[in-house]
Amino acid sequence: MSTKSTYYAPTGGLPPQTQLLSDRAIFTESYAIIPKRVLTDIVISYLPFWTGMRMWVLARPLSGFSETFSQYIVEVEPHGGSEKPELDANAEGVVFIVEGEMDMTIEGESHHLEAGGYAFLPPGCKWTLKNNSDKHVKFHWIRKAYQHCEGIDVPEAFVTSDHDVEAIEMPGTDGVWTTTRFTEQSDMRHDMHVNIVTFQPGGVIPFDETHVMEHGLYVLEGKAVYHLNGEWVEVEAGDFMWLRAFCPQSCYAGGPGPFRYLLYKDVNRHMPFIRPVR
Repeated sequence: MSTKSTYYAPTGGLPPQTQLLSDRAIFTESYAIIPKRVLTDIVISYLPFWTGMRMWVLARPLSGFSETFSQYIVEVEPHGGSEKPELDANAEGVVFIVEGEMDMTIEGESHHLEAGGYAFLPPGCKWTLKNNSDKHVKFHWIRKAYQHCEGIDVPEAFVTSDHDVEAIEMPGTDGVWTTTRFTEQSDMRHDMHVNIVTFQPGGVIPFDETHVMEHGLYVLEGKAVYHLNGEWVEVEAGDFMWLRAFCPQSCYAGGPGPFRYLLYKDVNRHMPFIRPVR
């Protein structure tokens, strides 16, 4: 079982007129950094069929960049929610709560989720969400167009928690680098993984990973230095990294506490081709 953790959640608001403009925000051809200071009231979005909600869009499909997923941080007021949150029948999703609590109904079954709570929502799933508490709830909502594969069933919905899943030690790291995996890597029904990666202070990814997966990395806790496409960037709790496929990536956890991030990646499918127009 995972130890209790704290998760960073944005608070919104607006910076004062006296604040300096420069920041760590950057968008390059291979990666983007959205620092926590960017998540203010003037960059929020809304969705139809919701009440008492607002959201920050961290990632959306962009041609020539990361194309497979979108990621939001959703904030729902007390007694807010939605009876019709997902409008795309082919979209699968993961919900991960970083602050507060809420109730979900998934295919007619009721679930109460608190911080650390995790729900997988397959394509075509019928679900609703309601904040029945007297405080705001904030959660990540990661969405992907499911890639159906003939002969393989669509995975079923499930609900779990960061606190109830045993983290797996990466080989040869003595527990300095672990991954909390909410689905089995060998389960070919899943075409995306949303995991939590944890580094203890001083832990590293000891080489520049260069691979086909697109990534969204939201820093839940701690700080680190990332090496992205030959450049060093500092990140901390509340920052978001958006990595294009094949962007070289490694990191060094700076301490003094654990460095943890919520990680999206696309998996288990052939690479789609761009079909010529006939």
